[in-house]
Amino acid sequence: MPAKPRRTPGPALGIKTQPRQQRSVDTYEQILTVTAQLLGEVGIERLSTNLVCERLGISPPALYHYFPNKYAIVHELGTRLMAAQDAVVAAWVTPQTMALPGARFQQALAQMFTQMFQLTRQRPEGVWVLRALRAVPALQALRLESHQRVTRLITEAFADAYPKVDTARMLVTVRLAVDMGSAALDLLFDAPELDPDAVSRTLAAMISSELLALRKAAG
Repeated sequence: MPAKPRRTPGPALGIKTQPRQQRSVDTYEQILTVTAQLLGEVGIERLSTNLVCERLGISPPALYHYFPNKYAIVHELGTRLMAAQDAVVAAWVTPQTMALPGARFQQALAQMFTQMFQLTRQRPEGVWVLRALRAVPALQALRLESHQRVTRLITEAFADAYPKVDTARMLVTVRLAVDMGSAALDLLFDAPELDPDAVSRTLAAMISSELLALRKAAG
């Protein structure tokens, strides 16, 4: 019987030391800022800790005091970006929003997606971190965890507004909606010729039609 292939452990992603003194905090934040800039210039494959140190004017040991490798830096950037995106959804998703009349619900959904797109586009690391999270297997869990959090937020609010909802159907519908939103966000950055407002309206129409059907079924 052939032996099972051994799984190669991924890169360490944890922060080695949390900065406490202001000077350390400044260095830590500068490492993140420069990494975000370099991601946009050279991409995740060519990015290196030596390049970050060279651009920032610090020694490698100064960087390694906080981060074990480049993936840990990008992981921290991704954690911050996912938290900012999740906060947009958290501010939007309430039982009151879930119970809005159909046209207003669709409009609110489009506005929320537009806000998330603008937030991501305005952050220096936004699009490049999104692409890194999609391309690097070790970083993909960040997006998965964010999708799970957002799915939970929406399903809880929906169930509060419509206690008789079919829970199994709701979970499938909401998770698909979350993944559609993520794919649409990727699309806007991969195909900048598309009109963001048109994408937002179309996405909202597609998702709201299924959620409104759930509402109707729940009475």
